[in-house]
Amino acid sequence: MGFNSLLRKQAKNFNVRICTMESDMEFSCEVKWKGKDLFDFVCRTLGLRETWFFGLRYDIKDTVAWLKMEKRVLDQEVPKEEPITLHFLAKFYPENAEEELVQDITQHLFFLQVKKNILEEEIHCPPEASVLLASYAVHAKYGEYDPKVHKPGFLAEEELLPKRVIHLYQMTAEMWEERITACYAEHRGRTREDAEVEYLKIAQDLDMYGVNYFLIRNKKGTDLLLGVDALGLHIYEPDNRLTPKCSFPWNEIRNISYSDKEFTIRPLGKKTNVFKFNSSRLRVNKLILQLCIGNHDLFIRRRRVDSLEVQQMKSQAREERARKQVERQRLQREKQLREEAERARDELKRRLIQLQDEAHMANDALLRSEQTADLLAEKAQIAEEEAKLLAQKAAEAETEMQRIKVTAIRGQEERRLMEQKMLEAEMLALKMADESERRAREAEQLRQDLQEAKESERRAKHKLLEITSRAVYASPGLPSDSMPPDLSFSRENLSFDFKDTDMKRLSMEIEKEKVEYMEKSKHLQEQLNELKTEIESLKMKERETPLDIIHNQNTEQGTSKHSNLKKLTLQSTKTRVAFFEEL
Repeated sequence: MGFNSLLRKQAKNFNVRICTMESDMEFSCEVKWKGKDLFDFVCRTLGLRETWFFGLRYDIKDTVAWLKMEKRVLDQEVPKEEPITLHFLAKFYPENAEEELVQDITQHLFFLQVKKNILEEEIHCPPEASVLLASYAVHAKYGEYDPKVHKPGFLAEEELLPKRVIHLYQMTAEMWEERITACYAEHRGRTREDAEVEYLKIAQDLDMYGVNYFLIRNKKGTDLLLGVDALGLHIYEPDNRLTPKCSFPWNEIRNISYSDKEFTIRPLGKKTNVFKFNSSRLRVNKLILQLCIGNHDLFIRRRRVDSLEVQQMKSQAREERARKQVERQRLQREKQLREEAERARDELKRRLIQLQDEAHMANDALLRSEQTADLLAEKAQIAEEEAKLLAQKAAEAETEMQRIKVTAIRGQEERRLMEQKMLEAEMLALKMADESERRAREAEQLRQDLQEAKESERRAKHKLLEITSRAVYASPGLPSDSMPPDLSFSRENLSFDFKDTDMKRLSMEIEKEKVEYMEKSKHLQEQLNELKTEIESLKMKERETPLDIIHNQNTEQGTSKHSNLKKLTLQSTKTRVAFFEEL
């Protein structure tokens, strides 16, 4: 026994940190507490009554282990450091979440864990289902869609899609948000709890939902994967976790055991071969056995009459849901009445504003009519004054006409006198014209005389120059003028080149239930196909993972989780065991 373990034994208490999907809590426990004491304390703290689905898990070396209920906590291989960290998680999954999960807290814890597994790609989810699941996750967090509140960009900080899906398509964050919001808007009338249940109903049909995988080898030493889930045991190839090669439902298994690393499964029927395989470590065999026993017990329990505790829980849940439904209906009516009152108020406001506008328009029209009346009165007064003025001018014009007539009579006498004067003036003008001709002739004669005098003077001067030029020396000649050289200019044209740039009965019951469920899921499949069609054109095929390719092949072949299980279980158990050994 180590020193730390010895100190723990001597101490009265030890500290534990419990990590749930929603929050962490830390408290002190008594040394004598068993796993069940600690587990019950956590369930009471959470208000959880459907305890059979959950467990306390811890990490150990390169694998995980679940806390055993019947042993003391400190006697198990839990971490040595304090506080001891344990994870409160779902250990077993329901076949039908809507029917089996009764409490809201149970549904909420499953919702958080499944969502985390999908986002971390522990559960493979096709892109169209990822978008629909994301819309229900948004509804579970934000409540009913309200376009006034949930405006573009409100999902910018949310992690809603697996990174594989985002990387697979040439779509921006805004384009993903637009498609998620479009689906979110269609979920009207649902509560947050309803959205979580719808999320689980879609997720439970995913191929890897609720499956625990373990690496095993058959007799030939071939590496295979063992899948343990609520329906049975499944054998997978290591690179294909979606489609099992063979399956063994719980109702066909009689006994499960292991010896060291060898694991043995005995199907029903004395003549049926035993199904054996080897695991890597003994600890893994213990874990496989725990999960097989727990899933088998729940498988049988589902097909029996519910216990009094479960019946009581379901009755309380129905009453609580009925009470919530009544409360929702009341709130819905109040909301509807409030919306109607707001619409009526808005209508009254609009009508009031309309009436105010009409009153303003009427006042404006009245003012304009008053102004028009004043203007017309002013124009009438002006017209009256103008009429008076025109009448006055007409009288003045009449007086002027009389005066003009008198003046005209006088003018005739004056015109006669003027004609006489005009004749006299014409005679005088003729005389003056004759005098002007005579004076012009005299002036011409004087010009001729002046010209002759100038000619005589020129000749005299020339004579004088001839006389005086004999004693004067001859002067040198002037050089001829030189012309400036002509200037010429030339221009060169520039050119630019531009370049372009760019169980057999139970089995029957199970299958019947699955067929009924698939019929109910017809609308969901149509919705998923519609989403897939919308985003298919933006997919980048070269980024598909091997699981994506396998899922697409299964979809093209019409193979689903339930149809494949049905096909495999139709084979005889002997055939399946032989097939496993030949892999």
